[in-house]
Amino acid sequence: VHLVESGGGLVQPGGSLRLSCTTSGFTFSNYAMSWYRQGPGKERERVATISSIGDSTDYDDSVKGRFIISRYNAKKTMYLQMGSLKSEDTAVYYCNAPTLAALTGSWGQGTQVTVSS
Repeated sequence: VHLVESGGGLVQPGGSLRLSCTTSGFTFSNYAMSWYRQGPGKERERVATISSIGDSTDYDDSVKGRFIISRYNAKKTMYLQMGSLKSEDTAVYYCNAPTLAALTGSWGQGTQVTVSS
C-alpha cells in the first residue's frame, strides 16, 4: 500500500485548498477511502469517507458543508476540496482505506494544512 498526499499549504481563514491522494499497491476501486487529519497535540481523526464507487459520502460534523470528498478510480486518486477554512482545520491531512489501515497500519507522509492570517 502506497499513499501520497499533496496539495497542502498556508491559507488565510475563509480560503480554499484542494488536497490529492495518489495511491498504488492495492485495487483502489475496491475500497472505501477516507481523509483523516491530526492537529497539533491531537489524535488523528476521520474527516470524510467516500464509498468505493463514489456514490456515497460521509463527513464529520466539523467539516460538513465546507469540505467535499471525491475520487477518480481510473486514476486511483482521491480528492478533498476544502472551503471556508478555519484555524481549527490546521492539521496534517492523511488519506487511507479504513480497512487497509486497520490491517496494515501503513500511512503516507501526510500533507500539512495551515490556516492562519
